[in-house]
Amino acid sequence: MVIVFTVNLIIIGLAVMIHYEFLHQITLLMPKMHIRHRFRIVLGVFFALLAHTAEIWIFGLAYFYMNEADDWGSLTGQFDGSLLDCVYYSFTCYTTLGTGDIVPLGDLRFLAGLESLTGLVLVTWTASFLYLEMTRYWDGK
Repeated sequence: MVIVFTVNLIIIGLAVMIHYEFLHQITLLMPKMHIRHRFRIVLGVFFALLAHTAEIWIFGLAYFYMNEADDWGSLTGQFDGSLLDCVYYSFTCYTTLGTGDIVPLGDLRFLAGLESLTGLVLVTWTASFLYLEMTRYWDGK
């Protein structure tokens, strides 16, 4: 159980660090952009979506390797074991959509639950960040 907790913590830590770095770089980049304020926000949204996608792929890779390894559990249901199926499952967990066509068994259940919580926190972090950027750069016209 300690190994499961440690691996899950490393995966979550990596996702949070990626998100922080993306938001930090956007913060540094926005004042230097010589484009209209509205387009700055659009680019901020685009880069935030890229960050979320990168984080989802990190979790998807974890599902893929954990599913292939012994003693980590498995993913079942409409699942063929491919990396894209693992990334699809990661999208459903991260966004808390949870369609139920792929189901985790064993220790993978902990990662699925933690990914949903992590996704919720990172999506709200992004929303707060974009709101603050909009208030800073929003064109009053």
